[in-house]
Amino acid sequence: MSDSTATWQQSVFNRRILICVFTGFASGMPLYVLIQLVPAWLHEGGVSLAEIGLFALVGIPFTWKFLWAPFMDRWVPPLLGRRRGWMFIFQLALLVSIGMLGALQPEKDVATIAWLAFAVAFFSASQDVALDAYRREILPDEELGLGNAVHIQAYRISSLVPGSLSLILADMMPWSSVFWITGGFMLVGMLMTLAVSEPRSEVPETSGLREAVIAPFREYLGRRGWQGLLLVLGFMFLYKIGDNMATALATPFYLDLGFSKTQIGLVAKHAALWPAIIGGLLGGGLMIRFGINRSLWLFGVVQVVSILGFAVLASVGQSLWLLAAVISFEYLGVGMGTAAFTAFIARETSRAYAATQFALFTALAALPRTFANASTGVIVEQLGWTPFFLLCAVLALPGMLLLFWVAPWNKAPAGNTSAQEGIR
Repeated sequence: MSDSTATWQQSVFNRRILICVFTGFASGMPLYVLIQLVPAWLHEGGVSLAEIGLFALVGIPFTWKFLWAPFMDRWVPPLLGRRRGWMFIFQLALLVSIGMLGALQPEKDVATIAWLAFAVAFFSASQDVALDAYRREILPDEELGLGNAVHIQAYRISSLVPGSLSLILADMMPWSSVFWITGGFMLVGMLMTLAVSEPRSEVPETSGLREAVIAPFREYLGRRGWQGLLLVLGFMFLYKIGDNMATALATPFYLDLGFSKTQIGLVAKHAALWPAIIGGLLGGGLMIRFGINRSLWLFGVVQVVSILGFAVLASVGQSLWLLAAVISFEYLGVGMGTAAFTAFIARETSRAYAATQFALFTALAALPRTFANASTGVIVEQLGWTPFFLLCAVLALPGMLLLFWVAPWNKAPAGNTSAQEGIR
């Protein structure tokens, strides 16, 4: 018993797990700038909901990052090494590009803002490729589950900067200062990159860049076949589409209900963050008991029901306690669903091609946030908030139906043995 306790303590209290805290913070902060801070800034600047909704398209790099991931695997920057070099380059680019946003005026420079936001998304997605590869290389197999869980929770905590602190500061100082302060938090990631060591990299044995790109896709197709591939890809796109659409315009929704930016920063954002973290930890514990397949079913039902809470809030109107309750339950479901969904992705990944396949699967999971979310502003203007949230609940059902094939209740898919060993 004492030996197992010592082993557990060694797995938790070590430098590698601490590094995962910083990789999660550095990875999450730029995304939350785009989905939380920028919409509030544009809405206050008089930009229409339809145009704000279209800003979801700037997230296209998160969908296509797997295309340049092989290049980042094979080309080594002149300083800091292959992983740390790319990490530092994109972290520096994020600090500068986020700060530059505040120099623009939403009512006059919408097109320029869109292109600069696209650049932020590209730098953020590219940083994710490098961070994910670095984390994969420094963590031994027995720490992959814990390390990635810590990374995800730090990722969520990073939302406190653009989703809470920056909104509160915006009530006290100009937006130009707010964006530079927000961008300055990328120094956390940059200092981490300078402080850590470059891992011993295992370069794939491929005959060229073309083979490096093709091999991961060929391996998965040979393992799953075309039918399995299409079912899994469809599930990854549809499982969280309702949640993604329901929260795409969350900040403008709260502002339309009459809440101030300070109220949103102090109540709404915290009511979303901590239940999501608790939900992620709870989801991880429940998966030990029920398994990945059954957890996808159970947590999926929670996600569908929780979306309906936003419809209730839209009908009732401005109510701080109801706002906190609805958001807390919604993000409890988000945390649980994300824990099971991430475990499913890990199970589908081959260890031999984990970096590129993981980039592909996570990019596909970002598709609803990028393309479907782009239509949310138009839908809200046509239907109103309450019918919009009801529609989001309906759109969550097809992903649940695909569970009959990709994750049956009473059967665990064969999957990739080595991948499954990595997430136990």
